[in-house]
Amino acid sequence: MAEEFDLIAELRDDMGKGSSRRLRREGKVPAILYGAGRPPRTLAFDHNKVLQQLENESFYSSILNVKVGEKSQAVILKDLQRHPARRQVLHMDLQRIVEDEVIRMTVPIHFVNEDDAVGVKQGGGKVSHLMNDIEVVCLPKNLPEYLDIDIADLELDELRYISDIPLPEGVEIPALAQGEEANRPIVSIHIIKEMVIEEEEEVLEEAVAAGEVPVAGEEAEEGEGATADEEPKED
Repeated sequence: MAEEFDLIAELRDDMGKGSSRRLRREGKVPAILYGAGRPPRTLAFDHNKVLQQLENESFYSSILNVKVGEKSQAVILKDLQRHPARRQVLHMDLQRIVEDEVIRMTVPIHFVNEDDAVGVKQGGGKVSHLMNDIEVVCLPKNLPEYLDIDIADLELDELRYISDIPLPEGVEIPALAQGEEANRPIVSIHIIKEMVIEEEEEVLEEAVAAGEVPVAGEEAEEGEGATADEEPKED
């Protein structure tokens, strides 16, 4: 089961953009809590504490405990809005969870043994992550913090797909129910081809030889103001 986090919240009755701006100036994060067949509630959290929690990758795919006074509510993070330029959280959407109701969550994919993969050690390739996370469906008690896939035996120019991810008990990937075309590749190992300077120089030399690129000083050789194909004019 994923790690649990505690978030101390304040209830707020005011809503709207003006209220949210005021909360941000006070160093707080406006949020909304919804789900489980109950009315939505507006909350506020301490911005610095939220920012500290967000540094942990597990925060995004774990059960969060929202505490208001003596009461506690299990929730999951459904949406997070950040400022485009500053290190600031603008708003959070939280969903209440019920023990016997399935939830949908996006969890990270961890690629194990990347440096020891056959395609890297023997083939000289580099690992390319084609997907970094995946949506899963499960009961809250089965929610994984992340999904591991061991790629030690992945060879050069090979792929691993969504269906290759080992799943814990009680966890499903809904994308796999959409047909074979939804079974996307998640990782590969390839030789990374780089532009070689010598190749660029060779192309430039060929262009000069074909007369496509003028050579410095060439125009003056036949006489001042004349080209190689023209005779100097007499007065």
